[in-house]
Amino acid sequence: MDDRGSALVLFSGGQDSATCLAWALERFSAVETIGFDYGQRHAIELSCRTRVLAEMRENYPGWALRLGADSLLSLDVLQGIGDTALTSDAEITMGKEGLPTTFVPGRNLLFFTVAAAVAYRRGIRVLVGGMCETDYSGYPDCRDNTIKALQVALSLGMDKPLALETPLMWLDKAATWKLALELGGESFVDLIREHTHTCYLGDRAKKHAWGYGCGRCPACELRANGYERYSTNLNAGSGFVSNLSNR
Repeated sequence: MDDRGSALVLFSGGQDSATCLAWALERFSAVETIGFDYGQRHAIELSCRTRVLAEMRENYPGWALRLGADSLLSLDVLQGIGDTALTSDAEITMGKEGLPTTFVPGRNLLFFTVAAAVAYRRGIRVLVGGMCETDYSGYPDCRDNTIKALQVALSLGMDKPLALETPLMWLDKAATWKLALELGGESFVDLIREHTHTCYLGDRAKKHAWGYGCGRCPACELRANGYERYSTNLNAGSGFVSNLSNR
């Protein structure tokens, strides 16, 4: 257990944030979650996050003891100030700035800032997010240097030391699947496949080996490719170990 006691996890209802939530539940004595409704095109993730939390409370007694309150806040200002492929029906392409049109400017910066304000009131000093610089779309607010700089700014602005933890920062998607297995066993991997949502288009009509999604958008392709590599390594007997201490 981490001696800092409690953590607040940015939990969207997707694969990465669900894995980060399990990571935090293995390390902290009390864990709360926060999510954001920002007019996202894939708003189905908001109902998925509720189901994932319910499944974790019901099927993982050790985690359930440490899993505390959940907050869902509206940040629809992001939809109002930026016309992106995640907040409108715009085509998912590469933009003129060299970033995909799924980039929502300031999204992660705002998420962490609002979460820090909530954490301040709750007496929580650790924020956990699923940002990753290894398998990502080039979003500048997912970079390690961005998160480190934000940690300094938030700690100064709140006049309290805050730690921004990003356990997936240096993992590719195959390694993220592996981490889920190590944290919660095959049942947790199945939970992620069945109940989390990643598809940018919000498609849950099509089920694949790795979960639900359109299978064509960048998020689906990344998740699918990672699952294929993970499955190949698993079948080859690469030494993946399950930690079932939470059961």
